Amino acid sequence: MSLTKMSSAQILPTKTQDDPALVAPEACVSMDQVRAGIDAVDIELVALIARRTLYIEAAARIKAGLDEVRVPWRIEDVVTKVLAEARKMGLSTRLAEPVWRELIEQSIRHEGEVMQKTRKDEL
Repeated sequence: MSLTKMSSAQILPTKTQDDPALVAPEACVSMDQVRAGIDAVDIELVALIARRTLYIEAAARIKAGLDEVRVPWRIEDVVTKVLAEARKMGLSTRLAEPVWRELIEQSIRHEGEVMQKTRKDEL
């Protein structure tokens, strides 16, 4: 199923759906409406990435050392799961895969930095 075949109610998080000022993508008739929708989704994405980052920071606290920050099998596991979900949602894997790989790379970098800052006496 492609994204264009799904209604915004099937795709959009509740916060975006419940904002009466926002117009569903399929009902947009102006670029102002499109931009407002994109801005609202971006705010939600920031919140989700911030939440994900809290788990990355927990990993920095739990893992034994810097040699455990990059875990190749886990990277591929995450990408595989994301691509499966993208396919279910009708999101192009050509878009999803590079976005997640970059997110993973930056998360790995952040995890290492947090580990070095907070556990420098242990490492």
